[in-house]
Amino acid sequence: MRGFILAVAAGAIAFILMLQIVPESMIAFAGETPQLILLALFVGVVNALVKPIVNVLSMPISFLTLGISGFVINAALLLGIAYLAQNFAKLDLTIGGWPTSGMTADTILGAFVASMVLALITTVVGLVVRD
Repeated sequence: MRGFILAVAAGAIAFILMLQIVPESMIAFAGETPQLILLALFVGVVNALVKPIVNVLSMPISFLTLGISGFVINAALLLGIAYLAQNFAKLDLTIGGWPTSGMTADTILGAFVASMVLALITTVVGLVVRD
């Protein structure tokens, strides 16, 4: 239980830091601090629960692509989080204008850059916050 809480907290911290680093043209959040904390906790829960399951299911593809598919999985999870935040939680999170203005090349680029930054920050935070 303690490990799950630490994983959620590390994912939430990494998401908040990622929003500060990545330019708003790639990923933007327009909301108040309590909404940001709620969204960060949601990202932390997705990273702690859904991501390991998806990684195990995609392991054969990861072997074939030597791990590059991990960035695709992270970007897809980030796009899914943006969709759920926009449509169900009514939080204004957009990645390259998506989901409000449709899927474009900016969306894909923004999702990949944000997923790489998020993975890097999550790794560093995970090294600092040990279980």
